[in-house]
Amino acid sequence: MPDGSSPVTRSSSANLPEVRHDWTVPEIQALLDLPFPELMFRAQTTHRAHFDPTDMQISTLLSIKTGGCPEDCAYCPQSALHEKSVKAERLMAVDAVLTEARKAKDAGASRFCMGAAWRSPKEHDLETVCAMIEGVKELGLETCVTLGMLDAGQAGKLRDAGLDYYNHNLDTSPEYYGDIISTRTYQDRLDTLSNVRDAGINVCCGGIVGMGESETDRAGLIAALATLPTHPESVPINLLVRVKGTPLGESEAVDPLDFIRMIAAARITMPKSRVRLAAGRENMSDETQTLCFLAGANSIFYGERLLTTPNPQATRDRKLLDKLGMRTTGITV
Repeated sequence: MPDGSSPVTRSSSANLPEVRHDWTVPEIQALLDLPFPELMFRAQTTHRAHFDPTDMQISTLLSIKTGGCPEDCAYCPQSALHEKSVKAERLMAVDAVLTEARKAKDAGASRFCMGAAWRSPKEHDLETVCAMIEGVKELGLETCVTLGMLDAGQAGKLRDAGLDYYNHNLDTSPEYYGDIISTRTYQDRLDTLSNVRDAGINVCCGGIVGMGESETDRAGLIAALATLPTHPESVPINLLVRVKGTPLGESEAVDPLDFIRMIAAARITMPKSRVRLAAGRENMSDETQTLCFLAGANSIFYGERLLTTPNPQATRDRKLLDKLGMRTTGITV
């Protein structure tokens, strides 16, 4: 696996268990309940067996079609069903997207992610997105899109355009999912992931912490991800960005150590995946982010916005990564 590792920074994997797909919720709950030093040790041991711990993969996310979404995801300001929603906008032009992709590449990104607020893409819009993918690939960047639900034919068209990754998060545990979303089912999400995987596209799939879920639900989310037939190549773990006017706008803040435990559990259960520290970094201290990296996070979004919510300024990210002696490369799983 091309992970950019070196003999100096990697631990021997000879004594590590094989990658598993049969994790249970009680097993993952037991991981989350470990004394913090023990949990971090296990996460670090796993991380070093598969990756260079100083390597950080950088992605940039652009909203190519904002607002007006018919879904009712309780966390999302792009839903047209919430009291306060972002203004609906048209799909961006291909040239405008490629301009942003060039900026991302110049800033050090190796992967360019494009998100559209759709339940599922219409065929004429999918053709435009395919043109965007082809253009971004020509710039030498990896491509990722998140467009909502896909059928097998749509996944095939994205593959033919050269798409590298498709993002479609599970969000939370199967048991808590109905409290967050009513306009699509958990099985709908699993079906899309299956269509993407069958098309030969890498999967980017994670969830959100801080939506009022229980500790068991957090373990259930990790279990749902870690028991997929093939682990996602990228696993974004998001900290809820509380947006006023959404149903979750007044949710309680998550203890940083509880969030770090989720990063560690994702690393241990999905050892070969890139675990991405995703939304919510704007409100994290440098110390919290550093502990997330030590727990096994080895990918971040780089840039000042994630779709419609803030992200740390690139200069702050660069300063922190330099201070930690981290290197950023285009190497991915």
